[in-house]
Amino acid sequence: MIIDIVRSNFKIIIFGFVFTLFSSVGQSYFIGLFNYSIREELNISHGDFGNLYAIATLCSSLALIWVGKKIDDIKLVNFSIFVVIFLSFAALFFSFVKSIIFLLVGIFFLRLAGQGLMAHTATTSISRYFNERRGKALSIIWLGLSSAEFLLPVIIVFLLSIFDWRFIWIGISIVTFFVLPVFSYYMVRNINIFSREKYNDFKENILIKNWTRNEVIFDIKFYTILPAFLGPPAIITGIFVYQSFITESKLWGMYVLPSSFMIYSIISVISLFVSGFLVDKFTSAKIIPFLNLPLLIALLVLVIFNNQFSAYIFMFFVGLTNGLANVLMSSLWAELYGVRFLGSIRALSAALMVFSTALGTAVFGFLIDAGFNIERIALICAFYTVIAIAITLISKKKYKPVLQNKT
Repeated sequence: MIIDIVRSNFKIIIFGFVFTLFSSVGQSYFIGLFNYSIREELNISHGDFGNLYAIATLCSSLALIWVGKKIDDIKLVNFSIFVVIFLSFAALFFSFVKSIIFLLVGIFFLRLAGQGLMAHTATTSISRYFNERRGKALSIIWLGLSSAEFLLPVIIVFLLSIFDWRFIWIGISIVTFFVLPVFSYYMVRNINIFSREKYNDFKENILIKNWTRNEVIFDIKFYTILPAFLGPPAIITGIFVYQSFITESKLWGMYVLPSSFMIYSIISVISLFVSGFLVDKFTSAKIIPFLNLPLLIALLVLVIFNNQFSAYIFMFFVGLTNGLANVLMSSLWAELYGVRFLGSIRALSAALMVFSTALGTAVFGFLIDAGFNIERIALICAFYTVIAIAITLISKKKYKPVLQNKT
């Protein structure tokens, strides 16, 4: 089935895969690899870097609401070329950072172009193009990010041992500028907002009502879903950014968490495929109440256990949540609100997600500075997760699309 999807829709699948892979340039784990080099050169503390990162991320989430909606109005190939040129510029700008102000602007560009627009372009185009096999298609393209998470940390650390960090960012900019625009043109030049997969179209006489973003903003079920969607990125980002604090609090060896990332990457990939099949079989709306359950288990492991082996169990369940969240967060809006204005709706939800990562970083930092240990922080996160699960369970009967007959 997976091979059939790739074979029959090769170009747009590869397009989505490559775009999620290159979204890594603006992801927290990737920028964090240069944390030490940047702080040493600019002479700033962990706290300074964290505050700048949170502010830049917050600003990028606000900009994404406006820029992201343009994918509904501009042909996909043109929008994609704009996004990759912007990403190339962001990487080049970051290589010239020599002050705190430039660092703030540089992180803003990277977060907006990478984590924001690259991922937004990939998931919106795939969610809009696919119908019956949307879950499986999304699970395939998110392998791009999972592959990057598995390979790039080792590659970047090796390159940093040879080259100056600025030279690496210049290289990223050059590759992006000369490869991705041509790639985008070749892959999606014939794809428009009305392009759909040709597969098992037994619902041809039924249409899902296409909601505008303004209508979604006034829909109560949107707000019952948000706590479940925004929790994982906020909590997982906080954990990744402050992993050294977790290591110190638990008295784990310095290589325990980094080595457990292999478990995280492998389980994320497996979870992507499993969630893709589950979404296509049961729909995202029926699965959403279970989204935060693995994360809750992970947090309870962090609260209760101190043994180094518990780090691997912890990252196992974090990876499970990550894979499940990537597919669900990309498919649910298309299921509930249609695909005509999906770009605007996803831009809003993606902006809120990016905002949640900024908030998570800030809250974790505040609690750490206030003297909270990791067990107390994890307990607070677990309490929030229980509330999010309860809200979705209470509201699950509302998670149905509005159907209308084709006229």
